[in-house]
Amino acid sequence: MNFNEKLKLKCLEKNNRLCLGLDIDNKALKNNSLDYMNLYIKDIIDATIDLCPIYKINFSFYERYGSKGYKILEKIPEYINGKSISIADAKRGDIGNSSKFYAESIFNYLGYDSITVSPYMGSDSIEPFINYKNKGVFILALTSNPGSVDFQKKSVNNNKLYKLVIQMCNRMNKYNNIGLVVGATNDKELEQVGLISESIPWLMPGIGFQGGNLEKSLKIGEKNYLSLVNVSRAILSFKDKKISDIRLATENYTNMIREIL
Repeated sequence: MNFNEKLKLKCLEKNNRLCLGLDIDNKALKNNSLDYMNLYIKDIIDATIDLCPIYKINFSFYERYGSKGYKILEKIPEYINGKSISIADAKRGDIGNSSKFYAESIFNYLGYDSITVSPYMGSDSIEPFINYKNKGVFILALTSNPGSVDFQKKSVNNNKLYKLVIQMCNRMNKYNNIGLVVGATNDKELEQVGLISESIPWLMPGIGFQGGNLEKSLKIGEKNYLSLVNVSRAILSFKDKKISDIRLATENYTNMIREIL
């Protein structure tokens, strides 16, 4: 079974498209030690794994602590243990040989199921990742941040840059393990993305605090293949950070997604 089939099956098993972003700022917790942060992450996973088919781990929240942060990054996919799909939100992408070692680090050493990759350096920077046929590679195509207009929406030979990225992904998806990162805040462009991308799952940040349209994003992405709704702050940002509140917020998003599906 290839990665995208495995991903879709996991979503169907849990009747959900929610991707919970484990973007944990330990300084906002009642105990800001890294040991407590590690236990807190495990508590979140325990409380939500029956609902969440995917977890996305933003590496910046952990890499800032050096080797101690990397120990936590090592433990997360081990703790998920195949019950859900893990995404290493590491945004890698470099010359071929460097990407080869980045892929080895993320997939072999850390044990993640998939990764986010920047396409800016071209196809040879992506190839080493997709050569791991059973692993997923989510390519940054049209992101949710305001600065996406600086490059992604610029015209190149009468074609938007984000469209060129998607067309390249279509060509490279020989192992059916490529996905697109498509920000839900790009309301005007979602239909265009849907017309270009060919049976490729979308990882969609921008729902929740950034104000992306959940229903529109989900319906367009599902029509194409699969739409993964990434939510981080809107679920995790409770003042007292109670696990029961996180569970309730996860249930609420799950119910909204199921109603739309």
